Amino acid sequence: MKSMPLYKKIQLEIKQLIGSGVLREGDRIPSEKELADKYHVSQITSKNALNGLVEEGLLVRVQGKGTFVLTRPEYASALDRVADAGNKPGTGGTIGLIVPTMKTKVDQSFVDAIEKYASAAGFDLMLRITRESQEEETKIIDSFLKHGVEGIIIFPVENENYNDSILRLSLERFPLVLIDRFLKEIKTYSVSSDNIAGTCEAVEYLMDKGHTSIAFISPEITNTVTDERAQGFERAYLHRRISIDKSLWCLLPLDVISGGRAYEAVKEFLQGHPEVTAAITVNTELCRYVYGAATTVGKPIPEGMELITFDPPGIPDVSYIRQNEEEMCRITMELLLEQIRGKLEPQRVVVPVKLVQSNAGAINLY
Repeated sequence: MKSMPLYKKIQLEIKQLIGSGVLREGDRIPSEKELADKYHVSQITSKNALNGLVEEGLLVRVQGKGTFVLTRPEYASALDRVADAGNKPGTGGTIGLIVPTMKTKVDQSFVDAIEKYASAAGFDLMLRITRESQEEETKIIDSFLKHGVEGIIIFPVENENYNDSILRLSLERFPLVLIDRFLKEIKTYSVSSDNIAGTCEAVEYLMDKGHTSIAFISPEITNTVTDERAQGFERAYLHRRISIDKSLWCLLPLDVISGGRAYEAVKEFLQGHPEVTAAITVNTELCRYVYGAATTVGKPIPEGMELITFDPPGIPDVSYIRQNEEEMCRITMELLLEQIRGKLEPQRVVVPVKLVQSNAGAINLY
């Protein structure tokens, strides 16, 4: 991965300070010279950093006084509407829900449960799909604000950088809950599964069955979900004090997956690592690719290789880590409602998961 340009690093740190509440609306930002001295860069670099944040609408320059944190008018008016709704309990309104896809049963379960809890609270639900496009995510957020939604629930797209629109919602204290993923170092409400414990349990389950060459198959680590599932894999090896072989990690670039080349990439990986006897996949899409590729290379599931994935895969002989979508959605609505009613205590809630074991026989390793 290419290193981040210096002006981008300055911008990211300022955004984090705003998102965490250290810098608030109206606070003065250090001058170009002060930033240049602090980060050991030229004033041209620090000027570019500030100019970029001004263009994004996060900062404003005041002639002769400096640069300050800005509130965008559309966010302020949306906050006013929410404050009014919060003072009128039971009047309902509309909640926006943004999801990256609707391809899996898990996606559908989340939407169904959120709609149920929103309806029970007296709110209508406005659903939009980003199709994993951060640009589309930004457009949808702006559209929701213009439509006057009372709050927004977001499944953020897979991307290594924060979406500035989500960051603005957070720093403006607009009622917001992130579900499934969260923003590191940014104080906001989020609800996610216990990805670390779930993956760790799955790997230790395979170790207990005698597997020593376990593959980890995932999209490249670009968000908190894939990062935590990778951490869970590592934790299992740390628990057992076993050296981890990361040559058995197959991390697929997002463009390989979106471009329809994931199956061939997985097949090539398995052909290059005949020692693999088990694999963990982080989602059902990759699980299906591994299931098919394993058969093609002469290691059919479960006789030739054991496979565990997150979420019910809908294919036989595969154990899986079940997320509690119902509980995640119930908590999400509770957290959103408390913000709409005027309470603001950002928190991250982690919901336990469960390993569901396949009853099928597996490869004999002894």
